[in-house]
Amino acid sequence: MFSSDVIDRLSLKETPFYYYDLNLLRRTIREVKTLASAYNFDIHYAVKANSNEPILKEMKRAGFGADCVSGNEVKLASKIGFDPKKILFAGVGKTDKEIDAALDIGIKAFNCESLQEIEVLNDLAKEKSKIAEISLRINPNVDAKTHRYITTGLDENKFGINQIDLPLVIARLKSLLSINLTGLHFHIGSQITDMNVFKGLCLRVNEIQEWFSEHGVQIEHLNLGGGLGVDYLNPDSESIPDFKTYFKIFEQFLDRKKEQKIHFELGRSLVAQCGNLISRVVYIKNGINTNFAIVDAGMTELMRPALYQSYHQIDNLTSIGDEKQYDVVGPICESTDCFGKSVKLPETKRDDLIAIRSAGAYGEVMISNYNLRDRNSAYYE
Repeated sequence: MFSSDVIDRLSLKETPFYYYDLNLLRRTIREVKTLASAYNFDIHYAVKANSNEPILKEMKRAGFGADCVSGNEVKLASKIGFDPKKILFAGVGKTDKEIDAALDIGIKAFNCESLQEIEVLNDLAKEKSKIAEISLRINPNVDAKTHRYITTGLDENKFGINQIDLPLVIARLKSLLSINLTGLHFHIGSQITDMNVFKGLCLRVNEIQEWFSEHGVQIEHLNLGGGLGVDYLNPDSESIPDFKTYFKIFEQFLDRKKEQKIHFELGRSLVAQCGNLISRVVYIKNGINTNFAIVDAGMTELMRPALYQSYHQIDNLTSIGDEKQYDVVGPICESTDCFGKSVKLPETKRDDLIAIRSAGAYGEVMISNYNLRDRNSAYYE
């Protein structure tokens, strides 16, 4: 909820902008640290969720590592001060330039997604007289039961090495002398709300680990990815996700080897609820079939509704009274530029302040300047 003092301060700022509640972020981080430490689990923050420096500094201050999916994310994590030995580099299309930079920084490990990538990494590491530590990202063919655009662990997805190719990969690794295989990496999707999906992941990981053991390969660490969803419909009552159940499932169903490190790469679940997109009503337009509340933020500021057909709770912060239904839309010249249809709001008028909630993850990082839109600012407190 927004206090009257916060609303007064937000009303003075030029819209649209992102507003971040760092106190909520810190409470979320504390809960994760407490619960994860009980099982000796390691946390890496997924930088792709939100790469704003104040957010990254909170993660670094907490002692988390950084999970990166581009060379620039690796560089930024290093600049912020993350321990290089806590930086992981994933992604299906790492370029030679990105790999070279990560090798120079001395990151912990590359999460490799194809045999050809491993061979390229071996050649680049050899040129620098270095040994590159790797984890194999394996496609476990586990259905995340989430939106098809954010499912990453099925055979049809581009991510990871298919299990059928593992014998070839293991055989080839024996001749790649600048590669050191130490881990396995799994990530099956995002915004997962069915906890049984994580149980299924554990059982599949157990099978895969056993295959490696039978082939004489000992795995020092497992990276189980992230994917825990948040409640976009009830951001105030569910401001911190159910990390207790999440971690308990992995403790209960994962066959963890002695001295084996377990990593998680959490993103959305850490930052989504602390961020809100603040916008102002430009016009009210009464249509034939619906009323429109046209706001000054659009799909250029928050892509998720247009890209994933997702819904974020929408609050009118400055009007009270009887409710009416509005299609809340932005100014972009696309019919998909819509934040919500038939949204119940207090009777809304020009200049009302609107909060589009739970936008701290995959919001600001996906901004574009389509229609030559200005870049919005961010506000933290």
